[in-house]
Amino acid sequence: MALSSRVGIIGGGLGGLATACVLAARGHQVTLFEKSAWLGGKAAILEESGYRFDMGPTILTIPSVLRRIFAEANRELTDYLDLISLDPQWRCFYEDGSVLDLHANIEKMGGVLEQYSPGAGEGYRHFLRFSQRMHAISDRFFFWRSVGGMKDMIDLKVGFKPSLLSDVLAMRMGHSVASTVRKHVPDPRVAQMLDHFTQYVGSSPDQSPAVLCGIAHMQTAEGIWYPRGGTRAVPNALVKLGAELGVDFRPGTGIRRILTDDSQRSARGIETDTGQRIAFDAVVSNADSVRTHRELLDPATKPVHRFNRRRRYEPACSGVVLYLGLDRAYEHLLHHNFVFSRDPEAEFESIYRKGEPADDPTCYVCAPARSEPAVAPAGGESLYVLVHTPYLRPHHDWSRMFPAYRQIILNKLAKCAGMDDLESRIRFESRLTPQDIHDRYLVLNGAIYGLASHGKWLGAFKPANRSPDLTGLYFAGGSAHPGPGMPMVLMSGWIAADSLDQDSRTRMKKITRPAEMATS
Repeated sequence: MALSSRVGIIGGGLGGLATACVLAARGHQVTLFEKSAWLGGKAAILEESGYRFDMGPTILTIPSVLRRIFAEANRELTDYLDLISLDPQWRCFYEDGSVLDLHANIEKMGGVLEQYSPGAGEGYRHFLRFSQRMHAISDRFFFWRSVGGMKDMIDLKVGFKPSLLSDVLAMRMGHSVASTVRKHVPDPRVAQMLDHFTQYVGSSPDQSPAVLCGIAHMQTAEGIWYPRGGTRAVPNALVKLGAELGVDFRPGTGIRRILTDDSQRSARGIETDTGQRIAFDAVVSNADSVRTHRELLDPATKPVHRFNRRRRYEPACSGVVLYLGLDRAYEHLLHHNFVFSRDPEAEFESIYRKGEPADDPTCYVCAPARSEPAVAPAGGESLYVLVHTPYLRPHHDWSRMFPAYRQIILNKLAKCAGMDDLESRIRFESRLTPQDIHDRYLVLNGAIYGLASHGKWLGAFKPANRSPDLTGLYFAGGSAHPGPGMPMVLMSGWIAADSLDQDSRTRMKKITRPAEMATS
């Protein structure tokens, strides 16, 4: 049965690009609208004075998600991306002067940890076994389909199975990532390293559900990768694939609103910023799901009110990013580095509960010249420094706050990471603040990672990819299921496309069945 639904996609971030490629590969007519002049969303690039920076995500994990997207079109990922494996995966710097590398091999890492802190090696192995179980449960019930809550995860119609109860109990519902980590690894430095997997989703480990411990196994199982050309190469590859499949890309085109039918129960098209109305059979929003309901749907419609009543969604954290072009690289850095805070509990309390920047923050430092020297002039470095901050509050004025906070960051790097002469090495500098992120990417209150994963019972759930309120409306991106981070955002795009495609096939069967019966 031939399918040719007309689909409009709002937003050309990684989720929107993934949706476009999958839908086009399955035979749908796809038009993608992007307000910015570039495609790729936060996976943008900054080039200046011989330095090249990835402006947004810099860590690529779970490449099997990308492979699955390209396989939809019978393409090999390796024909579009050159991926470099990174091992050790991270280098950790601590306040006490110690340094710890995260190795991909579990046994090797266990041996390193045993020397670093007696007993930590065996605890780490136990934690990874728990993490593997959480990953397996996520694969069975959570990933690769539209999920907005517990009822979407478990289909009781197929009958109760004892293994289901075992999985539910294993998830440690009501417990946090932080408490689960410390149950296995009491050493505070090792625990801080393992806590940081939840920073992929911009949330506090002591408020996030234990099932998110599965992120550790996802990374361990498939590794950390660097695409040659930077993570910007990922959207470039998707755009190339989409163009080959006939996707109509329209960058520089903003969307004013989503059009609905007279009953306000079905999405039927879009209206651009210029007032042009375009009819579609279905619409996928890669824009922030909360802002989609607030700004792209008529606030008088029932879907908006139902969304607002369903759950109060909290933005994830924001951040300050420094882009520093150095004339001399730091040889003691790896590609990925974490310079940890002295007191993680105080840090997370400040960011996630008080809503104020931490006085002593953890700094993520990316030094990509380790893997690709061409990112900087010979011998130099394009240093990317990210510090998580609260999402925007009404009293935050980052034009005033930034200079002092920049100095806090540089002082932290000097004290804990041996970068005391950093200022003298800087030849180019740029930045993003939470206000810049809010304005540039149109995300909720400057939140880098969409919606927070807070709540020890239901924190992992985001708005479903298939709208429960409007037929023909679907969601992709970091504020939709399964959440933020490059692989999850790409997966959200696949799920949105698959849900739309399934619904189209069901609708076509209903239309054709009466005709088939008449001719029989």
